[in-house]
Amino acid sequence: MQFIPYEIKNGAENMQIDSDLLENAIKYKLSDPFFRLYGWSPACVSLGRNQKSDFLDFDLLKKNNIDCVRRLTGGRALLHSDEVTYSFVCPFSYLKNGENVVQSYKEISQILIDSFKKLRIALEFGGEKKAKGHMDYCMLVSTGADLCYQGKKLIGSAQYRKEGYILQHGSILYDYDRALLEKIFKEKVDTSTIVSIKEIDSTIKKEDIIELLSNVNNR
Repeated sequence: MQFIPYEIKNGAENMQIDSDLLENAIKYKLSDPFFRLYGWSPACVSLGRNQKSDFLDFDLLKKNNIDCVRRLTGGRALLHSDEVTYSFVCPFSYLKNGENVVQSYKEISQILIDSFKKLRIALEFGGEKKAKGHMDYCMLVSTGADLCYQGKKLIGSAQYRKEGYILQHGSILYDYDRALLEKIFKEKVDTSTIVSIKEIDSTIKKEDIIELLSNVNNR
């Protein structure tokens, strides 16, 4: 596995790097996976591949110095701010069940499950939670691809597949601003369904998460 160390970029740069990793893997028929960690500056809303943007108030985003980009992957919008983001690129053949979407999520996400055990944070896969209303904010909707802590969503992930390769990336919520989320997404943020690292254990720093995931090759 090739590890790309944590770096902070703007939204467009982060999405371009993920896209380039995938395209290069396809072009050169790479067999080893890439695992990347990154952050965002300024904060950024990312829209799912086919998601409409008509719910967004772009004046509000500009006022709060928040960028907006579109992801390769599907799903609903995220506010990338106080989080650690990961991406993983690999060929189907790297995984035992690479052709199967659900099983490939589980195999890739096992990296996160095993790593967080070291912090005594037991993660499990989420169940299906049907959206009530619009629910444009991704963290409010739980799927079998997401990782939860005690039934609350902590990590939201999404995939894009092309020519026998997978790009999976996801948001690990370190902390969040509920009031800002509700302004952006124009809907109530039910904090009984989501959780942040800071809420689980306030002594854990973001740097601890970065260091933890930087050592996945040493598992």
